[in-house]
Amino acid sequence: MHEPAVPHLQAADPDIAGLVEAEARRQFEKIRLIASENYVSSAVLEATGTVLTNKYSEGYAGKRYYEGQQNVDPIETLAIERAKALFGAEHANVQPYSGSPANLAVYMAFLEPGDKVMGLALPMGGHLTHGWSVSATGKWFTPVRYEVRRDTGRVDMDEVRDLALKERPKLIWCGGTAIPRTIDFPAFAEIARETGAVLAADIAHIAGLIAGGAHPSPVGHADVITTTTHKTLRGPRGAMILSTAEHAKAIDKAVFPGLQGGPHDHTTAAIAVALKEAAEPGFAAYARQVVANAKALAAALAERGYDLISGGTDNHLVLIDLTNKGVAGKPAAQALDRAGIELNYNAVPFDPRKPFDPSGLRLGTGAITTRGLTEERMPRLAAWIDEVVRNVSDEAVLDRVAAEIRELMAAYPMPGWAPAP
Repeated sequence: MHEPAVPHLQAADPDIAGLVEAEARRQFEKIRLIASENYVSSAVLEATGTVLTNKYSEGYAGKRYYEGQQNVDPIETLAIERAKALFGAEHANVQPYSGSPANLAVYMAFLEPGDKVMGLALPMGGHLTHGWSVSATGKWFTPVRYEVRRDTGRVDMDEVRDLALKERPKLIWCGGTAIPRTIDFPAFAEIARETGAVLAADIAHIAGLIAGGAHPSPVGHADVITTTTHKTLRGPRGAMILSTAEHAKAIDKAVFPGLQGGPHDHTTAAIAVALKEAAEPGFAAYARQVVANAKALAAALAERGYDLISGGTDNHLVLIDLTNKGVAGKPAAQALDRAGIELNYNAVPFDPRKPFDPSGLRLGTGAITTRGLTEERMPRLAAWIDEVVRNVSDEAVLDRVAAEIRELMAAYPMPGWAPAP
């Protein structure tokens, strides 16, 4: 049953309550490998569902446009101070609704329409909001895109430097959504300084690893840093912007009143809780285990002949090209879901297939690590993935694997749901 219990929801709207319960059970029974997902603690869940959702708080602490902020101001201040302390940043804004609005605020703070922005191309592992054509950022600004090398699957910093010197972008993004390797923040910072660009680091996927000391930090290198608060950070669906003190005013003004009205105070409280949890000693062990699990899973998949982009991983994320397996990413992902393994189909660098029917799979180890799985389980997980990929249309095989996975995951508690006593 769902924890915390939802008796009032069950009484008021049994249809929604039933679907919430079904989703909680689904999350309990499956191996969840979507790289952008995780499990939040029961404390984060409780904070998200408090009466703070009733409040409206346009402005910032001490400078609101609504009265009645006696409790909200301290909550937001706590979240800010915890973010600054955890990441060692000079300034933090915890109001962005999600990652894309946070990135848009960076544009508003530093660019004018038509200015050049440089980012990793979407098919290479970048993010829509780093200047891709279907995004507002690619329509309102002039995009300059760098890629990864065909032979290594990695960003070549010499090529990035040459492109930046040629194009002279006003803003350079590093980071993305499908990057399995360590981001070289110092090299990006040197290029930004040489070209006079603002450097923005999007650490949405790796924020928890940075907080836990399992990935280098962009603090001290990037002018501004954006991140979601879920994914590896294990917070609610929200976002933050960190920056140097020099850019604090511009960032705050871009978030409010530039892009948003009132912040979501219940989310701010949950972010504060998640940041407190991330500052505890056990979180560093969790971050290291996330990486250890990803490396072990990548090695086990490689042993079974899977083509891993860049040859492996340094973080939580593994990107697989299924071309040599004779199956596309979409049917493989759908079959894996039916078999109790949740991940997503994904484009791979230089993918000849269309984005909605790409060649690859993207997976991450954040959620399974939260459940308590460790390296010794990764070879079996790789075997299940391989069995399903080889039998995408055999429902008997998929049903059997799903049953085996349910049996395994029953031994690993999940915050937010537990079998009825």
